[in-house]
Amino acid sequence: MNDIEITILSIIIMIGLGYFLKRIDFLSEKDIDPFNKIVMYILLPCMIFHALYSADLSLISKLGILPFIILISSFATGLVSYFILRQLKLDDITLWSVLVTVMIANTAFMGYPVTLGIFGQEGFLRAIFCDIATLCIFLILSFVLIMKFGGTVKTAVKKITFFPPLWAVILGLGFNFFSIPIGPVIDNTVNYLGQGAIPLIMIALGLSIDFSAIKRSKSMIVFTSIMKLAFFPLVAFVAASQLGLIDLQFKISIVEAAMPSGMMSLLLAITYKLDYELTSDCILINTVISLITLPAIIMLL
Repeated sequence: MNDIEITILSIIIMIGLGYFLKRIDFLSEKDIDPFNKIVMYILLPCMIFHALYSADLSLISKLGILPFIILISSFATGLVSYFILRQLKLDDITLWSVLVTVMIANTAFMGYPVTLGIFGQEGFLRAIFCDIATLCIFLILSFVLIMKFGGTVKTAVKKITFFPPLWAVILGLGFNFFSIPIGPVIDNTVNYLGQGAIPLIMIALGLSIDFSAIKRSKSMIVFTSIMKLAFFPLVAFVAASQLGLIDLQFKISIVEAAMPSGMMSLLLAITYKLDYELTSDCILINTVISLITLPAIIMLL
């Protein structure tokens, strides 16, 4: 078995474990929220901080191009989707519930374990830079939705300013750049906590799987799956080729672009009172589909 098969199978088993634990009533969908909070506020920031703190920052000028690949892919996919959805005469709430789904990739929750498992620490470092683009897209969409559906700029700025993964990036780069020591005890503690992020993410994902969503939102699930899992990475492929990316830079940009819809889409849908059930259905089903499309794309690279 090669690294790709081992990593994908490991992810499937962890997701399957979460789904199995839900089926036997050991855990339930009510556990998803506390799991996600632990990951978002503690484990994932530790994982990001430790990777950046120990990274070779001499590569930063080279890595800086990666967020632009995701940004280009996201806005191209969003623009094309917008015009298609307008032709379907959808109301604004439905339209934006779908748009946030196709524009935000799961570059962290799915992207990190896949790149780390297949490409090691070098791949993981590049995945973090790709995820910076996702944070930017989240910020931009927050302001767009405020203008469209109401809310305050202060609330959006507060949510973004106190977003833990963003601070993990800032502190990780800052501590590394200025060579600020954290000592072996803190270093080990942060590392151990970071290692818990991936299994907890996958189990929470398994808990969220609901196959009845296929019937409930069939047409939009098909649309978002095509746009997010095919069109989005296709744009990334063209952009990365045109910008001359090669080797690991090229592969990671395409793999991260090929990730399913991100959970931050659901956060936007809930915050701005969109059709969050539709958004959730699309995220869950195209995440399941990505377990087939991702290995195919990785093997083609």
